[in-house]
Order: sequence, then structure tokens, then C-alpha cells
Amino acid sequence: MSIDHIEGQGVAAMKMIGLIGGMSWESSAEYYRILNEGVRDRLGPTASARCLLWSFDFAEIEDLQQRGDWAGLTLRMVDAARRLEAAGADMLLICTNTMHRMASDVQAAVMVPLLHIADPTASRIKAAGFKTVGLLGTRYTMEHAFYKGRLADRHHLDVIVPGDEDRATVHRIIYEELVAGNVVPTSRDAYRAIIARLVDRGAEAVILGCTEIMLLVHAEDSHVPIFDTTALHAEAAIDAALAG
Repeated sequence: MSIDHIEGQGVAAMKMIGLIGGMSWESSAEYYRILNEGVRDRLGPTASARCLLWSFDFAEIEDLQQRGDWAGLTLRMVDAARRLEAAGADMLLICTNTMHRMASDVQAAVMVPLLHIADPTASRIKAAGFKTVGLLGTRYTMEHAFYKGRLADRHHLDVIVPGDEDRATVHRIIYEELVAGNVVPTSRDAYRAIIARLVDRGAEAVILGCTEIMLLVHAEDSHVPIFDTTALHAEAAIDAALAG
């Protein structure tokens, strides 16, 4: 009996989630955990997510980022997306905020939908009634237009990013500590201070716009609500996978 026949009988109606991960694997592991816990909570104790993972060697990705070779990175992301689609993915997630810089190229290369990480985050922020948000992430996410522009143009949010010195601190902690799974208390203190400065400048909420930041920063570290893109992205994928 074929898999298609079994699925037609309703045994496996859940859609297949394709994950482009490994950037870094620390946050990809969180995606896997959140997806499986979420499906189990909704469907029962033996249920888990149907998913495929393409996991990059982040050392290669980081090197290309530092050299500014975004064309080379786009080729790799498109290749990963096509491989996941060919393997049976019904939707795709890029498990990192920074690499959404090439989201439009990835979407153009495949037929299945790409769930953009900024969209469920913005939807939750607007539903909570906030308009002005602080954004933490890699320097690429904080400084380039691909992410802030989507939040502003598509979702009509006002986005505040940290100042030069604070952006450097946020970026350094991500790449020197969090991608290696190192959670340092003094770095948490630094993020708390940076968040406080964003709030002083008018931020009503803060986006954790790097999928590793959730390893370090939690609700109690901020005087305003924080929105974790990792969890919100994964939850949106569960909604899509279980939709009729």
C-alpha cells in the first residue's frame, strides 16, 4: 500500500514541514522541540510533527556572511529549498531571521509556500495593540532593509533598533556565544540594558529577531512584552500543517 493511499484514508493528514536550518543548530533544535511539543499538545501524547530538515554547516554560512557574499548564500538557500520540496515538503521555513534576506528568491524557486518569519511576529504584535517595537538581531537584521522594511511596509509597524555600540554588542554575543550554546549571565545583563534603552526611546514591545536570542533573554528580562520569533514562527507552521 502506498503512502499516498494511507494518507488518503486520513491516517496522516498533517502536512510536511520543510526546515532550512543549521544556522545555527542551537536554534534549529528549538524549532524541532517547539514543533513536536505543539503537535503533541494539539493531537495527543503520541503525535509528533511531520518534518524534514536541511541542516547547513553554519561555519560555511558565517564565512559567506562576513565576506558579504549574499549571492553565494542565496544559491545555497535556493538549493536547500528545492531539495526539501523534492523530498515532499508541503511548506518551508527558514529557521533564522538573517537569512530571510533572500526569502523572495527562495519563494520564487519553489512551488510550495514559504512561511516568512516576520509575518506571524507582526501579526501577534498588532493583535496585542502595539505600534512601535524595538528590534534585536544580528547586525544584518538590524541594519539592512529586508526585515525592518517588511515590518514597516507590510505591517505598518514603527521599528527602533539599538544605537551603534549596542548593535555591535548584540551581534557579538550572538556570534561569539549563543550560536555555540553559551549562555553568559553578563551578556544577559547587557541585553537587559539595551532593551531598557529601546524602551526609553519609545519601544512598546521588543522583537527577539534572532532565533538564538531566546536562549538568553526571557520575559522577566524586559519591562515591556517580548516577542520570540522562533516560537511564533514554529507555531505558525503548526497552524499551517494542521489546517484542512
